[in-house]
Amino acid sequence: MNRPVLLFALVALQGACAFFFVADITLTVIGARSAPISWQTRELLEVGASLGLILGVVLGWLALRRTLAQKAQAEESLRSVQSAFREHLEATFEAWALTPAERDVALFTIKGMSIQEIAGLRNTSEGTVKAQSNAIYRKSGVSGRAQLLSLFLDDLLAEDAED
Repeated sequence: MNRPVLLFALVALQGACAFFFVADITLTVIGARSAPISWQTRELLEVGASLGLILGVVLGWLALRRTLAQKAQAEESLRSVQSAFREHLEATFEAWALTPAERDVALFTIKGMSIQEIAGLRNTSEGTVKAQSNAIYRKSGVSGRAQLLSLFLDDLLAEDAED
């Protein structure tokens, strides 16, 4: 049985057990019970509903633990990928012999920021950012920002295909 179906069944079980208790109390309070049931049957129903609620709590706890473990694993994987990508960026920038200012501009460009945004962040003129961008494109052998980004995307996809 797959996980979503199991979780749906768990919620349905807990809902049915809770409904039993609420309906039982409501019927007792308003006196709408048509025929009384034996106390043994009533006790068995209450024990069954209680066990269903306890099972729901236990299985809910297990599902929560599994989900939290998967989340932690995904976050660790993301940190690893981010670190590897950052190392790849730094190695590539070093191979291109980019200056620290050009590295900043290249990184902001890869992040998709405009010339105006980069100039604002770096507290420089747009002309300076354009000149640095042109130096980056020349050193990397590309003709523009789209090709610059494409270089890194191609590297990521190529590495993914090798795994």
